[in-house]
Amino acid sequence: MSMITERPVPGRPPGVAERAPRVETRRNRAAVFRAYLALTKPAIVELLLVTTVPTMMLAAGGWPDPLTFFVVLVGGALAGGAASALNCYIDRDIDQLMRRTKRRPLPAHEMTPRAVLVFGLTLAVISIVLMAAFTNWLATALTAASIFYYDVVYTMWLKRRTPANTFWGGVCGAAPVIIGWAAVTGTIAPMGWALFAVVFFWQMPHFYALAVKYKDDYARAGIPMLPVVRSMERVNFEILIYTVLTVAVSLVAWPLGLGPIYGVTALVMGGVFLGEAIRLVYRAKVGRPIMPMRLFHLSITYLTVVFMAVAVDALV
Repeated sequence: MSMITERPVPGRPPGVAERAPRVETRRNRAAVFRAYLALTKPAIVELLLVTTVPTMMLAAGGWPDPLTFFVVLVGGALAGGAASALNCYIDRDIDQLMRRTKRRPLPAHEMTPRAVLVFGLTLAVISIVLMAAFTNWLATALTAASIFYYDVVYTMWLKRRTPANTFWGGVCGAAPVIIGWAAVTGTIAPMGWALFAVVFFWQMPHFYALAVKYKDDYARAGIPMLPVVRSMERVNFEILIYTVLTVAVSLVAWPLGLGPIYGVTALVMGGVFLGEAIRLVYRAKVGRPIMPMRLFHLSITYLTVVFMAVAVDALV
């Protein structure tokens, strides 16, 4: 019988236990944190805030009240995270069928559906309570409605039943703009609706480009995204039309209260955005690879730069 039950390690006296379990615990906690963070889809939340913050600044004519600004940032991030987490819960059956989504926490079996549901609902309640306590009824109602619309109307119904899902789903994607405006002013002015329209129309070329890239994924999951159920000619037509509408509405917003910095930026970036959409359509027409992710990534740059111009104009 031996009194030593482990192999001696150089530099450590026999009988002294390793600290591996503590290291493993840290790793497990980090993995759990990463899984919960992934549920909130941080890239989407970040893009929502990119449009919300400049809108608040424009509504306030500069920097908003610090408390309102902080609450809308936190409440908006939590609301976006809640909607995304609940989306992951609802879509767990199709996420495991798609290459783009099969590594999410639920299809990867990193979390249980119940944990995800509780997490999403908790974030939703906290976000709505924050908005109710520190902003106004309109901003609060819009926040609650946007979560409901995205998860119930879009994810559970429209996404699985109609190729117009992207169009109608654009409502909740553009909602943070009017939520931010309402939080500052208690109302929604024409300028707020104009910026809402920019984000709304922008979502069609943005998401159609992504859907073209992952057309086979959506088909495998039975999701009737436009590129799955319509011809490429129809998809290209809608990409072009909605890009034109995005640029046109961005220019309509100019005389409603924005200055030359915004105007020039909207013109230049609108030209670049439209040029890339035309390029995609042309390449498809002549039978060359269309590279839809070029338009997808450029669309993000377009929206970010245009709303940065809104913020700059609000300060000068």
